Amino acid sequence: MPFPLKTSAIIAALALTLSAQTPLFRDPGSPSPKTQQVQYLYPEQVTLAAGKPQSVTLHFRIAPGLHINSHTPSDKFLIPTVFSVPQGSGVSLADTRYPLGVEYILPADPSTKLNVYTGDFAIETRLVATPGDHLVQARLRFQACDENACMPPRTIAAPIDVIAN
Repeated sequence: MPFPLKTSAIIAALALTLSAQTPLFRDPGSPSPKTQQVQYLYPEQVTLAAGKPQSVTLHFRIAPGLHINSHTPSDKFLIPTVFSVPQGSGVSLADTRYPLGVEYILPADPSTKLNVYTGDFAIETRLVATPGDHLVQARLRFQACDENACMPPRTIAAPIDVIAN
């Protein structure tokens, strides 16, 4: 006995929904698309002397199996990692020091050497703030790659509550 037309439509819609959510071909060793590529760890809050540059170290973690280009990538066509603070937030960057990258050799092309970050890394900044409490939506822009391919560039939020007295 055939399914009624309405039941067939529901089954077809359900099948399309499930197939759209699960890639048909994905390398089992690569991180899931739902995995956070880079995670901002801390600090969540800092207290500064208003109007005076003060050091603040920001900590990040790259998902296992991925790397991101350093701030000074090995080729001008590669996307560097960049930390920024939005204008008009009451907080500005007086200085930013990025860690040195590590050499990464592409398995598919051993002659290609990249300058990348992997695992945990920290960016040293000197922040200057106007008096008051500022919830700053700082940002980290990067491009994550595994050993076979790169994902589109992304920007993540690095929220910091800056209290300046």
